[in-house]
Amino acid sequence: MKICNFGSMNMDYVYQVDAFLLPGETKSSEDLFVNCGGKGLNQSIAAAKAGNQVIHAGIIGKGGEALEQSLQENGVDTHLLQHQDASCGHAIIQVEKSGQNCILLYGGTNQMLTEAYIDAVLQDMGADTLVLLQNETNLVGSIIEKAHAKGMKIALNAAPMNQKVLSYPLALLDWLIINEVEGKQIANCQKDEEILPILKQRYPNCNILLTLGSKGAICVSDGKQYQIGCYHVPVVDTTAAGDTFSGYFLYGVLHGKSIADSLLLATTASTIAIGKQGAANSIPLLQEVEQMLTAETFGKLEVSITE
Repeated sequence: MKICNFGSMNMDYVYQVDAFLLPGETKSSEDLFVNCGGKGLNQSIAAAKAGNQVIHAGIIGKGGEALEQSLQENGVDTHLLQHQDASCGHAIIQVEKSGQNCILLYGGTNQMLTEAYIDAVLQDMGADTLVLLQNETNLVGSIIEKAHAKGMKIALNAAPMNQKVLSYPLALLDWLIINEVEGKQIANCQKDEEILPILKQRYPNCNILLTLGSKGAICVSDGKQYQIGCYHVPVVDTTAAGDTFSGYFLYGVLHGKSIADSLLLATTASTIAIGKQGAANSIPLLQEVEQMLTAETFGKLEVSITE
């Protein structure tokens, strides 16, 4: 099964700071890195590096030539990309000493998808396609409806979270990928432990992947709950960690691996990513991930399974 990713593409301006800026504060950054990023681009590259056949759909704007080149260099099919004479998406990212980040997005051409373009892309796909989405483009709800009508599998990473997500037909998804903040907003609850019971009841036909940062991840699929912790390693930059996790997890489930093995693979890949500076360039290749997993380079993790 191939992946068609209607994905955002951003030029990332990453500023290294000793601490995040406060309201009204002005300070000098310690360093600046300019990278190719965007949740869509990162997830396409992660999925391709894991071994998936990935087609990226979206619109490239002015200043975004490096984005298309980055996708191509990492094995992503870009023949469906369109080009517009408008500013490309970009992000201003602060990374502080612990490796945590905060991100300010400008959508640019990521917000210029049209119904006609979506129809043309989906017409080019077969039913053996998983449509991958994030909330950094427009018309996400329409893509879900159109892909479902064609019998395609659909995965949504509901980030960045905003009110638009609540208007999407989430019941049509095959996979909902969220973190604890997004999960609480979608479930309209206050506690992490309330997220999955509410979402399982609301979307009984949807598999849910809940990432919990340093607490690991939980997956609910086919009536079972799978939980994994995380490796404890030095953190350099968490910018693409979640996207790496998603790309590798989808590789696992699309290639017949068990949920438990897919979680182990994704956790190892994202651990490698947080040890490197940058976004797309921090995502490891499958061979490196498998070698570290086999050698137990970061230690050993167990996946607990409950009915």
